[in-house]
Amino acid sequence: MPTEGLFSTANRWFRLSVGITAALVILTALGGFILLPYAQSDLKVAGLWDAICSAAGIPKLKSSASSVQPTFKTSDVIMTSAMLANPSSESIGRGATLAQQCAICHGPTGVSRADSPNLAGQYPAVIFKQLKDFKSGARTNAVMSPFAPHLTDQDMVDLAVYYHYLPRLPAYHPTQKIPAPRIVINGAPMRGIAPCGSCHGGLDNKTGSPWLEGQSAAYMKAQLRAFADGTRRNDISQQMRNIARAMTAEEIEEAANYYASQPPDEYSAAR
Repeated sequence: MPTEGLFSTANRWFRLSVGITAALVILTALGGFILLPYAQSDLKVAGLWDAICSAAGIPKLKSSASSVQPTFKTSDVIMTSAMLANPSSESIGRGATLAQQCAICHGPTGVSRADSPNLAGQYPAVIFKQLKDFKSGARTNAVMSPFAPHLTDQDMVDLAVYYHYLPRLPAYHPTQKIPAPRIVINGAPMRGIAPCGSCHGGLDNKTGSPWLEGQSAAYMKAQLRAFADGTRRNDISQQMRNIARAMTAEEIEEAANYYASQPPDEYSAAR
């Protein structure tokens, strides 16, 4: 039989095979795009087109009235690129005056003798964001929550640029420098954990993420555990909550102890 005859419409076997194939395609489409979406009791579809879109993986647009709102206060911090850049000496001076109220926990030079975070040389965006979150209630703390509501936005800017102006100094409770654990260097890609340095310096610094070298190990462990159990939730898009929940208790211990053992980068006040 000539080859062209095999695919000729005059060939009844060719017509039959095409018909069967077309019927299977139509039945499969009907089942997958229409019947199955309607069969799912937990999926509400408004009509035929909605069912087809749902089966195709196209999200249904919901009205604002039906959107789910969180039951807790979320961070509403808005910063511009110019807000904390090129601070004036007056702003730094005002921050130095305000910081006298902070010295009991954060130290007179921005380096804590207790387990509060060291603020000297910290990125100004970090300090500004956390103060804003304490004021709004997105982050809570027995000491900071009563203190922050009395601060204006300018007060927060002044404090942020003042502490950033101070040189980074060694911690009061230094520990022996230890090698970096795997969770810090490589993260855990299979669990969605990026290397710590991809946000906290070393590889890259994400705006709003603090440098961690020389911070209190007890403080860092407490914050990671708070992110993991959801008692702290002022991170943007749940990034730290997702990471902390995926970390083991041993990894939290290793990461905190490693960063506590690292000396802060030399950071001159004249910059």
